[in-house]
Amino acid sequence: MIKRLNLYLKEMLPPLKCFLASSVLFFEIYFLIILIANEPSFHIGIQEITGCITIFTFLLSLRIADDFKDYKTDLKLFPDRPLPSGRVLKKDLATLLICVNVIAIALNVVFMNNLAYYVLLIAYGTLMSVWFFARSKIQKNLFLALVTHNPVDIIINIYIISFTCIKYGLAIFTFTNVLIALTLYWPTLIWEISRKIRAPDDETEYTTYSKLYGYKKITIIILFIITIDLITSAKLMYDLWAWGNIAVVAAWIWFVWQALAFIKNPKRFKLVSRIEIYEIITEIPVIAVQAGIILARGMI
Repeated sequence: MIKRLNLYLKEMLPPLKCFLASSVLFFEIYFLIILIANEPSFHIGIQEITGCITIFTFLLSLRIADDFKDYKTDLKLFPDRPLPSGRVLKKDLATLLICVNVIAIALNVVFMNNLAYYVLLIAYGTLMSVWFFARSKIQKNLFLALVTHNPVDIIINIYIISFTCIKYGLAIFTFTNVLIALTLYWPTLIWEISRKIRAPDDETEYTTYSKLYGYKKITIIILFIITIDLITSAKLMYDLWAWGNIAVVAAWIWFVWQALAFIKNPKRFKLVSRIEIYEIITEIPVIAVQAGIILARGMI
């Protein structure tokens, strides 16, 4: 079983990469809150480690749940994936799912201060795993699946925000925290849509947004969302360090140029590849500014 699970994780959700991404998300939100609030110091301990582990195990649980939910579809459209190909068994994934959730629940009960928000996160994830008890309606409707499932990333952000605010005695429900929850959500939304955009000649039986709405229209929608992301990101960056917005705007201009090139010739590259680059070049300035402020304030 261990070998089968190792194969599954390697192909579907590389643990190291996923845990690193989970930790980056956690600490990006964590430091945004305490730096904008001008907290004089911070302390990283078992609670923060638990937060990173929680996000990692939750994302892993969603991945496994998706494989169970889409099993019949994957047998037809993605037969080479570990589960439909038989290289990993359902009982293997069920065992892994139980183990990681027992660990996450125990850690949250013992160490965390925001148990109610963890329950909210688990409840939402559970509802997703059963299609919100409306599988027949949601599964065949790509847009309905998006609006019901994708907001789970907002719930993840709220989990991090609630922990940080409770730990440092800050208000949870503020305009700034709403901006943080949304700003750290837009990249996930954009990526989820863009990964289902293909050039007309590349379309298959798999349902994509480009097949439903046309690749040009859906790319314009992404440009609209990414402009909203620019606005909310710029506001948060301004609260940290105004000059940091030069990098934010430059990244937006670069992506607009790439999106227009894709509209002109969708065979040149996959739009999702440019989304991933955009997300990297927008994350780096935020993290760099956070690190610079921490050092300048002598918080460590």
